[in-house]
Amino acid sequence: MVIDPTARQTDGESVRIARDVLCAGASGVKVCVLDRSQGMTHALRGRGDRRVVIVGDDRALLRAVGVLHSRGELAASPLGIVPVGPGPSVAVARALGVPTDAVAASRAVLTGADRRLDVLTDDAGGVVLGALGIPAPRPRASAAALWWRAKHPVRQRLRVEADGRLLADVDRPVSGVSVRAADGLAEVVVRHCPDGSDTSARATSVTVSGPAGAAFSYRANAVDLGPTRTRTWTVRPGALRLTVPRPRSATLG
Repeated sequence: MVIDPTARQTDGESVRIARDVLCAGASGVKVCVLDRSQGMTHALRGRGDRRVVIVGDDRALLRAVGVLHSRGELAASPLGIVPVGPGPSVAVARALGVPTDAVAASRAVLTGADRRLDVLTDDAGGVVLGALGIPAPRPRASAAALWWRAKHPVRQRLRVEADGRLLADVDRPVSGVSVRAADGLAEVVVRHCPDGSDTSARATSVTVSGPAGAAFSYRANAVDLGPTRTRTWTVRPGALRLTVPRPRSATLG
């Protein structure tokens, strides 16, 4: 169990609950409380085949995912999370199907099922859990939506390629690009201006570039990222083994 220091400061009671439930429900639990001298990389070193359980917000989860990805160990063992933090700070965990209640999330770690999730990795070493958008969706847009509709969309000139197939070029502006991993491939949707028509594709990799070296920003993992002049995202099918609650059995009658 890896406890993020921000979680202790934000909601110490939830951290205590998670620790008590997990330690009572499993034997040999090793508790690691991160501090300034001990980062996520150090905490995950030498874990062997132990299940890693992150107690913290989305940033802590993504740090763990990034470390495991960089070491080629993301799919080696299941990863659990007990989300701790205000609603917006645990939006990614919630979208992945993890309860945001400390008791329910801890019990899910103990009795849940391992779910293999497709992820997107980029050429800068980043990992995207869920969908990404260019530009960022409005704050009230659904995190699970493949596309968002803006009343006054921002027009951008972007070159978008999916497995080498040109979906958009800089001679025709677009109001947005959406990419998410699903069923082993990336689902890409490009919305063109001014008619609002869509071009979609499924591919193993997607490259987006700005015109003449111009930079663009994007939103992934519930945060704004960039600017960057070009970025390539590649699908990693089933790369993340996340422990989530078991589906409720259908009842007769």
